[in-house]
Amino acid sequence: MHLGGCKGMERRLIRTSLAAAVALGILALAPSAQAAIPSVLGGDLPCSPQPSAGDVRLCSGVTHTFDGTKIDANVILPPAPASGADGPYPTIGTFHGWGGSKIGLDSRTQGWASRGYAVFSMSDRGWGNSCGGQDPDRAGPQCAKGYNHLMDDRYEVRDAQYLLSLLADEAVTQPTRIGVTGPSYGGGISMALAALRDRIMLPDGTLAPWRSPAGTDMGIAAAAPEIPWTDLAYSLMPNGRTLDYVADAPYGNRVGVEKQSFVAGLYALGQALSNYAPPGTDPDADLDTWFAAINAGEPYDGNPLTADILDEIESHHSSYYIDHSEAPAPLLISNGWTDDLFPPDEAIRFYNRTRTQYPGAQLNLFFMDYGHQRGQNKTADTAVLRARQEAWFDYYLKGVGAAPPSGQVETLTKVCGGPSAGPYFAANWAKAAPGEVRYASVASQTIVPVAGDPTIGRAFDPIAGGGAACATAPAADQAGVATYRLPAASGSGYTLMGSPTVVADINSAGPTSQIAARLLDVAPDGTETLVARALYRPDINSGSTPTRQVFQLHPDGWKFAAGHVAKLELLPNDAPYGRVSNGQLPVTVSNLELRLPVLEKPKGGVILSPAAKVVPPGYTLARDFAKGR
Repeated sequence: MHLGGCKGMERRLIRTSLAAAVALGILALAPSAQAAIPSVLGGDLPCSPQPSAGDVRLCSGVTHTFDGTKIDANVILPPAPASGADGPYPTIGTFHGWGGSKIGLDSRTQGWASRGYAVFSMSDRGWGNSCGGQDPDRAGPQCAKGYNHLMDDRYEVRDAQYLLSLLADEAVTQPTRIGVTGPSYGGGISMALAALRDRIMLPDGTLAPWRSPAGTDMGIAAAAPEIPWTDLAYSLMPNGRTLDYVADAPYGNRVGVEKQSFVAGLYALGQALSNYAPPGTDPDADLDTWFAAINAGEPYDGNPLTADILDEIESHHSSYYIDHSEAPAPLLISNGWTDDLFPPDEAIRFYNRTRTQYPGAQLNLFFMDYGHQRGQNKTADTAVLRARQEAWFDYYLKGVGAAPPSGQVETLTKVCGGPSAGPYFAANWAKAAPGEVRYASVASQTIVPVAGDPTIGRAFDPIAGGGAACATAPAADQAGVATYRLPAASGSGYTLMGSPTVVADINSAGPTSQIAARLLDVAPDGTETLVARALYRPDINSGSTPTRQVFQLHPDGWKFAAGHVAKLELLPNDAPYGRVSNGQLPVTVSNLELRLPVLEKPKGGVILSPAAKVVPPGYTLARDFAKGR
């Protein structure tokens, strides 16, 4: 072998050795590149496997949000992969209710993580160790803006968006495969996140694209809000202007009636556990001043402070008023028939407007007997809802399973002493009740300002009454209360499925008067059970001429069995649930028609085809109702 051949071989050996060295170097680096995620959110949340929970990993600790405010958060990751990349993962944000804090390992979060989702949760500003009432850092500089902003799109909602975007930049979260859920206060943030979808709201109230600090486009892929509000003012102080068959149902100008037992209870809970801004320091989050003004009562109309509160709540705290020039993320909204705080009206309002504006939007409803006080929250019913939510997230976040039908409404009825009936399905809300039971009375009745048995009011109050969905009271008619009794149900009875509607000539000269309505089931034994209720601020009449008005009670799914009587009461108040109005005057009602939407199809006799809807000036029918059902 000549020298040149040796040199060539040497060069080949050198190249081979270098290649091997490089390969070995890459292999030496590989464990580091593929190592399990040690921490998240800039290293603030160290991660550790949880052997007792199938080795999912819990990352927990305190971090800081976009304006430097301290936020306590949890991130739960799937078990570390044996090979391949550790993330990014489709992610579910799960949010706590009023009075709660970040959610840790439980059966749901562990289940999600075990199935390949990252799970994010945080204590909202002003709660838990996010500058909450018991947080030792509450008075420190990192909590200067950490007080409770009452689920403000510019603060609490943006906190969630900011932290999720950091997880995307760290390759933990897939930036456009994010789902959100949570009950009550957590339902409110889920609704807002879905309505904003791929936008954020800046402190001045303007909207901007939602991008991560690294510039990645972010977006919510799906939401499953549980017992949420969409119009916070209406849910706390309804005026009766929401109708479940119109395209758009804004609050309007007449300030409604405070749900006093709920509002007082929520305020007191926040005082004990949360962090309210000192009165007068932040007009956009002045919860102490707001509560005092609302609890003082009428007159609200014409009061500049009341107008400012209403404007603030609509502008920054209610998903219904978020700019809807783009469709929301796919939504599966669930509310409870027996939830007197956030009843199904809150979902239906958003549903009707969205489906009218965006007929192809993915927005489904699920109603059953659950939620806040008076909800029975039966385990079997909740299991059905959980199954629907899992399928919803699997499809929209992972592309697994069949596409859910758009606009579908699923319901389970309220049943006392047994399992709920259903589930029942309808293609849309307009088709949920194919039949209608109607009752008419031309007689004039007067609602006397001091009428009503307070013991009955307490029995049906969600707070003072113990929150019993099936509480009963004596069914005798009350003096000074406008009362209407339908004929006893016969045969197989009929099933209320929707919003009882009252159409009547009403004469109410008092600018601060109210009508409290209750629909009751009177059993053959002489007791009554509350089926539905409403608080209505009637039009102000000049002189003695009544005006034709329409309002609805909250929806319910309830079977009036044979021998049972549907009874409507119109009272001057529903205390202690509803606040007694200052300056209540007599209200006269005549030519009343009560319409009960029912699950059964028209078959002659008592079950008729639904009558044409009464559409007040300024309203239009929602698309599904305008199409002729």
